Amino acid sequence: MSSIFAEHILSCMIAVPFLGIAVLAFVRDSEWIRRIALVNTLLNLGLSFVLWSRFDLTKQGMQFVERAEWMPTFNIQYAVGVDGISILLVLLTTLLSPLCVLCSWSAIDTRVRAFMSLILLVEGAMIVVFTALNLFLFFMSWEVTMIPMYFLILLWGGPGRIAAGIKFVLYSLTGSLLLLVGILGLYLEGGHTFDILTLTEQTYPSNVQFWIFLAFLLAFAIKLPMVPFHSWLPDAHSEAPTAGSVILAGVLLKMGGYGFLRFCLPILPEASATFAPFILWLSVVAILYGGYLALAQSDLKKLVAYSSISHMGFVTLGIFAFNRQGIQGAVLQMFNHGITTGALFLAVGQLYDRTHSRLIGDYGGLHKPMPRFAAFLCLFSVAAFGLPGAANFIGEFLVLVGTSFRSFVMVLLAMGGIVLAAAYMLWMLQRVTLGQAATRTAALLPDLSLRETVTLAPLAILIFGVGLYPGPLMEIMDASVTHLVQKMNGVLPLKLTKLCLLP
Repeated sequence: MSSIFAEHILSCMIAVPFLGIAVLAFVRDSEWIRRIALVNTLLNLGLSFVLWSRFDLTKQGMQFVERAEWMPTFNIQYAVGVDGISILLVLLTTLLSPLCVLCSWSAIDTRVRAFMSLILLVEGAMIVVFTALNLFLFFMSWEVTMIPMYFLILLWGGPGRIAAGIKFVLYSLTGSLLLLVGILGLYLEGGHTFDILTLTEQTYPSNVQFWIFLAFLLAFAIKLPMVPFHSWLPDAHSEAPTAGSVILAGVLLKMGGYGFLRFCLPILPEASATFAPFILWLSVVAILYGGYLALAQSDLKKLVAYSSISHMGFVTLGIFAFNRQGIQGAVLQMFNHGITTGALFLAVGQLYDRTHSRLIGDYGGLHKPMPRFAAFLCLFSVAAFGLPGAANFIGEFLVLVGTSFRSFVMVLLAMGGIVLAAAYMLWMLQRVTLGQAATRTAALLPDLSLRETVTLAPLAILIFGVGLYPGPLMEIMDASVTHLVQKMNGVLPLKLTKLCLLP
């Protein structure tokens, strides 16, 4: 039985959330609905730890591969597997899902069954996105992730939820259509197959790569989101419920970065190298622009949302540096951003549950009535701007090291984004936790409950753990990143050395 379980562990992880949805359909009591959803997400977290423990660090290719005929007429299979890059994103997905259930325990008191079912649906769809080895399966699950997020915003969001939800859907649909164009291009040029591993081993003409890459670039840039396709993100974050913001920032944004690593670099290396200077400079712009806009915010959620644009700029900067340090830093930054930004949204949500206000000016002096909350917020804030010893530092450091091989000017400009991050996070901390309370309500706020503390504690532990000892994460992705860089090295001497990157 153990060998059978090991062979089908990914299918089990995909099935667990959907089985949970089926069980919830027969449960009426809200308390039991919450308990079943929590047990379901914790079960998947346990399975992800089993997956991690059985992962072979020395193998470069996909592991735990499962294949089954689905639509043989169109050469479509159910095919899943993980490598050192995707396993980290699967772990991140299963880690944040139970925290989303916990943070919604008392905050969501209407349509509880629908809410928890949507949380499970997006978890299952995200696991398929990060494990799919068939383009049709990937696209189908990519589309499914949009549905629960739209309803989470529309049904449980803030006053501007309708406009934010429609904006999110329009941007997402545009990206999906462009993704479909790229997938169909690969299907036609790659011998009428949707198999990602087969497509990766083939060579495509430069003009074909250019147009397919352009479709992928726009699709992934919207999802990431890259400047100037970012305007949907602050609205979606500010109106979404806390769990929706955590899922959106912690996991869904990573679909764009994962798409670059899974499709653009290995399948379209020449086009990737051709577009690299444009994307690198766009990443630097995103780092500075996102930080500048975050500095101007008076809304806590929008401040964290704009900081996400800046932090995700480091991801694309590292990916298109095309070296081991840059790509490892980008993957670490995706994982670390999910932890720190997810934690910040959880903390902001806990304040909002008490006061129904996201304005920074409505707080102040919270270190007195809420010392535990102030300690967590301080940790998450300093981790977000890359304080040494916290999680974000090692990812940003590796990205800057990788970028230094391409352009030292870019490194200096990107470091300006880190300075901006320190400025807006410390300014927010000073306004929220220090000084005198702005209102009598703020002065009498209750500190974190046991459930709220348990929700934040795992992320605090991970921030210290990854920041002080990133070795396990580096080791598990090393073989896959090395293989990807080796594949790109055949193109780099012909392309990147001739590009106009500043020294």
